Amino acid sequence: MPFRTIIEPFRIQSVAPLRMTTPAQRHEAVVAAGYNLFGLHALDVMIDLLTDSGTGAMSRDQWAAIQHGDESYAGSPSYDIFREAVQNLFPFKHVIPTHQGRAAEKILFTALGGKGKAVPNNTHFDTTRANIEYSGAQAVDLVIAEGRDPANLHPFKGNMDVAALDAFLSSHSGQVPVAFITITNNSGGGQPVSLENLRQTSAVCRRHGVPLFLDACRFAENAWFIREREPGQQDREVADIVREMASLADGMTMSAKKDPMGNIGGWLALNDDALAEQCRNLLILTEGFPTYGGLAGRDLEALAQGLREVVDHDYLRYRIRSTAYLGDALAKAGIPVVQPIGGHAVYLDARALLPHIAPLQYPGQALAVALYESGGVRGCEIGTVMFGRQADGSEKAATLDLVRLAIPRRTYTQSHIDYVIEVCEEVARKAKALRGYRIVAEPAQLRHFTARFAPLA
Repeated sequence: MPFRTIIEPFRIQSVAPLRMTTPAQRHEAVVAAGYNLFGLHALDVMIDLLTDSGTGAMSRDQWAAIQHGDESYAGSPSYDIFREAVQNLFPFKHVIPTHQGRAAEKILFTALGGKGKAVPNNTHFDTTRANIEYSGAQAVDLVIAEGRDPANLHPFKGNMDVAALDAFLSSHSGQVPVAFITITNNSGGGQPVSLENLRQTSAVCRRHGVPLFLDACRFAENAWFIREREPGQQDREVADIVREMASLADGMTMSAKKDPMGNIGGWLALNDDALAEQCRNLLILTEGFPTYGGLAGRDLEALAQGLREVVDHDYLRYRIRSTAYLGDALAKAGIPVVQPIGGHAVYLDARALLPHIAPLQYPGQALAVALYESGGVRGCEIGTVMFGRQADGSEKAATLDLVRLAIPRRTYTQSHIDYVIEVCEEVARKAKALRGYRIVAEPAQLRHFTARFAPLA
């Protein structure tokens, strides 16, 4: 429509209250949490942009589908409905449900990982990298150079560096059990991967005899960017683009808490019969029977409906434009953000905004804490806290220090986002006064979830 206003393609039928807090209350809460925003009580957060994973609002039809769920332990018809919905978009032979995406990763890398092996990706996200490294294998990032430059306007900054992948597979022959590509590239700013790059990546992997898997959490957003930005794709249905993306891979992992619109769930899908049997045996050991895999039948039905809704063009147009609304406003205010704006989140460039805070003093954490204390907005550090700790226990600066403002699906209105813009502007005005942090306690893996911090003097 020829209007500037972005209207939501839905109406609100149920609401949840927000607890309004003061700066003093928020300071007390974040101190008690060890300055780790994951440690906050959700009721102490006003606008929660920590993640878009499982935090969206389910539709009327998804809630209706829940009533249709069949809770039979084995052979539930709800599994058949779920499998059909998955295979309609991703026609892989085997569909193995899990309780969420990291369970699919754990099962797959238990089967394929191990010491002496390596798994390349455009950019691994946190749980993917952790599950690879926990198996003893090496996680390798091979995103294009433009993907490491927050200000670069390349339309597909999530692309795999195909030449680097080819060289890596040649130099590590026999050591790579699987290659991955993440769509959209979460760690790199929610940036999409082009269809042409997927074709080239697939061709390289097949030439080397290495299976290619998709980390496909935000597949629909990636397909929409392909439709909007890639020549020759403008008149295609998103669902058809998704099917072509799937045809270029040998399998996938999925957190269904993202684009499939679920509050819980995931799956592992693949074509290899022997590997599927091995993964199902691990599933039974750790998750549940193969026709429910750690989920209730009602969850499977809700995910099946979510898969039908997420490829709707009206929804995707609203989703991408409303995220850009936030990102464009921040950029206009002079706040450095990753460009172009991604699909599910806006990424603040903390290293650029806080150049006086060294990467090993965690500028992303400093910015995330300031946003919460100033306005009750909870974001997520994606930088040296999340990725700085190496497999050998040492630490180095991450490629980027970002703060992700991930927007839950169908949850917040424009006035909420306008408030977030004001909070960001307020924090940017006092950026020079912010100070870094040090870690006072941390676990061996995935430290960003539970580490405790102290501000530097």
